[in-house]
Amino acid sequence: MDALLALEDGRTFACRSFTGPGEASGEVVFNTSMTGYQEVLTDPSYRGQMVVMTYPLIGNYGVNPADVESERIQVEAFIVREYQSYPSNFRSSGTLADYLKRQGVLGVEHLDTRALTRHIRNTGAMRAVISTQDVGPSALIKRANQIPKMAGQNLAQVVTTLEPYRWQDNRPAYINPDLCLMDHTIWHYRGEKPSVVAFDFGIKFNILRLLSEVGVEVIVVPGFNKAAAVQAMQPDGIFLSNGPGDPEPVTDGIDTIKALLDYRPTFGICLGHQLIGLALGGKTFKLKFGHRGANQPVENLKSGKVEITAQNHGFAVDSETLDDKDVEITHLNLNDNTLEGFRHRKLPIFSVQYHPEASPGPHDARYLFDEFKKLMKRS
Repeated sequence: MDALLALEDGRTFACRSFTGPGEASGEVVFNTSMTGYQEVLTDPSYRGQMVVMTYPLIGNYGVNPADVESERIQVEAFIVREYQSYPSNFRSSGTLADYLKRQGVLGVEHLDTRALTRHIRNTGAMRAVISTQDVGPSALIKRANQIPKMAGQNLAQVVTTLEPYRWQDNRPAYINPDLCLMDHTIWHYRGEKPSVVAFDFGIKFNILRLLSEVGVEVIVVPGFNKAAAVQAMQPDGIFLSNGPGDPEPVTDGIDTIKALLDYRPTFGICLGHQLIGLALGGKTFKLKFGHRGANQPVENLKSGKVEITAQNHGFAVDSETLDDKDVEITHLNLNDNTLEGFRHRKLPIFSVQYHPEASPGPHDARYLFDEFKKLMKRS
C-alpha cells in the first residue's frame, strides 16, 4: 500500500506500508544499529518518535518474546529500506509485520533511507507525518508543522510505570501497595544483596537484568515518586533510568533528585544522567540530530580507553554549566566532544549519557554496573 512521509520543512518521501493502512506522526530520527530492531522498537526512550533504520534489510530474523525492552512497542512508526517478510532464525516466533500490526504501529519500506538520514543530519531531527491516505503532500506538511515539538515535552510521565514492581524471573512482578508496606521491610534479601530503588523514567529491561546479574535486589518505582517515599524504603542505592523527551520539564524528578543528592549512592543513565545534571544546577540542550546507534565512540578520561557504546538520546548536558569544583567530567563523545559522563567529587554520585546495558550493542561499558555495586558497598 502506497504511503507518503512529509517533513515539516516541506520535503516528502514516497514509501510503501508493509503493515496495511495507517497514519503516524512524531519526530523523525535515525538509528545506525545493524541488528536489534526489536529492542529498538520497545525502547521507551523512542516514545514520540518515528525511527529510521540505516541498515537496509530489516525483519530477516523475525521477532521473539525474549528480545523486548519494555512491555510494548514504543515507537510511533518504523521506517526501513527493505522489509523481509520471510524471517529465518531458530529463535523467531513471528514476523516483524505481524508484530507491528498487533500493536497498531505503522511500518513502511521502499523509502530512500540514505537520503532521509542525510537530510536529517544536515537539517536536524524534525517533525513529520506518514500516511497511506491520499490527502496530498501539502496537507501532510501542514499537519507536520502542527505536531508539538520534542523540546518542552515531558514524555517520561507518559512511559513510567504507575505501580512499583520487583524484577523477578526476568520480568516485572508488580507490588500491591495495599497488601505490602513500602518501607524497609519490602526487601527480600536485606543484608545479603545491596538494595536499589530504580526510578522508572522509561527504563529498559536489560538494565534490570544486568543489575540483577551483579547481585543487586531491585524495586522499580514510578518516576514521580517523592524523596520521602524512597527514604522510607531505606535502600542501599538509587538508580535513575533512561527515558524519552526533554529532561527540563521533568520537574518532579529533578526536585526528588535534589532532595536525595546526599542520601545514598546514585547511578544515572541517559535521561537519569541529564536529570542529575539539572539537579546539580547545570543546563541541557537539544542536539541537532541526536546520538542513536550501537557504534558511538566514547573516551573514558580516567582510564584513557575508548569504549564503543550504544546510545539513544536527543538532549545532552552542557558541561560548561556544571561547577567543576563539585563535578568531574569522566567521559566524552569522540564524534562531537559532547559530555558523556561525570561524577561528583564529594558525593557518591556518577552518571553516563550512553547505555552501558546496550541491547542492542557492544558490552564495553558493562563494568559500570559493577562500579555501582562497589560504590554502595564502600558507602
